[in-house]
Amino acid sequence: MNITSLRLDTNPITAPRRAFNGAGGSCLNTLPRRIAVLNHHQWRKSGPISCSASPPVAVEEQTSNNSSRIEALSQVSGVLGCQWGDEGKGKLVDILAKHFDVVARCQGGANAGHTIYNSEGKKFALHLVPSGILNEETMCVVGNGVVVHLPGFFKEIDGLESNGISCKGRILVSDRAHLLFDFHQEVDGLREAELAKSFIGTTKRGIGPCYSSKVIRNGIRVSDLRRMDTFPQKLDLLLSDAASRFKDFKYTPDMLREEVERYKKFAERLEPFICDTVHFMNESISQKKKILVEGGQATMLDIDFGTYPFVTSSSPSAGGICTGLGIAPRALGDIIGVVKAYTTRVGSGPFPTELLDKAGDLLRFSGQEFGTTTGRPRRCGWLDIVALKYVCQINGFSSLNLTKLDVLSDLPEIQLGVSYKNPDNTPINSFPADLYVLEQSKVEYETMPGWQTDISSIRNYSDLPKTARQYVERIEELVGVPIHYIGVGPGRDALIYK
Repeated sequence: MNITSLRLDTNPITAPRRAFNGAGGSCLNTLPRRIAVLNHHQWRKSGPISCSASPPVAVEEQTSNNSSRIEALSQVSGVLGCQWGDEGKGKLVDILAKHFDVVARCQGGANAGHTIYNSEGKKFALHLVPSGILNEETMCVVGNGVVVHLPGFFKEIDGLESNGISCKGRILVSDRAHLLFDFHQEVDGLREAELAKSFIGTTKRGIGPCYSSKVIRNGIRVSDLRRMDTFPQKLDLLLSDAASRFKDFKYTPDMLREEVERYKKFAERLEPFICDTVHFMNESISQKKKILVEGGQATMLDIDFGTYPFVTSSSPSAGGICTGLGIAPRALGDIIGVVKAYTTRVGSGPFPTELLDKAGDLLRFSGQEFGTTTGRPRRCGWLDIVALKYVCQINGFSSLNLTKLDVLSDLPEIQLGVSYKNPDNTPINSFPADLYVLEQSKVEYETMPGWQTDISSIRNYSDLPKTARQYVERIEELVGVPIHYIGVGPGRDALIYK
């Protein structure tokens, strides 16, 4: 496997659709009112939609069991990705949100595209707004660890509002969050072009450059929008720095003037959303509100634990919850890891279990593996147990959500990548940091029989084909974490509780 060759064909691919059934001011001044509103909401016990073909008694019993499992989750719970992103986190967050008072994003930016469906089967692609927005009683928080592109944020809100989803008074944006400007996106593209054959394969949404500005301490935060007297000087510093770094980045006084005027209007519109979310989150915890944290990207893209340098610029693992929201580690409870029944990756970087044959194409088209944000085709391969075990160790997952099990339904045989070996056949005992070691490693596979039948309408675990259950239980056995949720389609109701 040649690391430099691990990139996607730039030609766009059109894939078939996958079928499925089915007022202004500071937050500090308004916090008591908002918490009172949350107190006023009645707790809703309803679970996911049950299959209409099941007997009435079975439906009632199943719904009760589903609600019991969800309601047993800890006060502060999290949903994080286990692979290289795109695992289906948004769907689980959307389903769980009706049982939580607050859904919060803790890191990442608009590269974290989450596709979810409402109860009528309508598709929503979310990027910055937390996936809990479809549940009208849920407060959504964009934490301090998120980088916020305001034009994209407002476009997303306008799209939700035009589809009947009210956002007024339901989204809070941290005053400590950093602003991502259009020029960050331009710099992202210039940086990728500069890297040439060693490019990272970013979404070119400016995420990395924005976090770079944050880390070298010349970034601009949401709170700076309340100080428009000093905002021009800070923006001038930021733009001048980019111009000095990239010769193809053209910066003029007119650019600064136009951007300042633009952000004066943005500041006025954003004011009702701005909040000291650290205070809000900790007040919510002290008032026993239930909080669900929605991670973006996934641990294999973590700046520290992922396949560096082919990673994102934030910490999408459990530690990022605390730093991205300002809540204490002891407040965290259940963390659910979301993992596909196979593996996908977008952009460059190592992918030990990648399939470069017809089987990979089948997974791509059957699983609709095209990016929510970019539309890029995803690279596909077998489930990598070595990487999954590594991620489970880092995050301490209490349970897993295995998604897209239905995508494997046409395969006569399914393989699991259970171990790595060096070229001399000596075992590699953990997921290696050295990409050269990873490049030279050999994957040992375990072959399991497929089930070759449609499982998309099944809602009870016991009704799955025996071989499908064997596959699920073998994964549990290998990683040592129970699988409590199994996705068998993209719709809200296409979920099996185990």
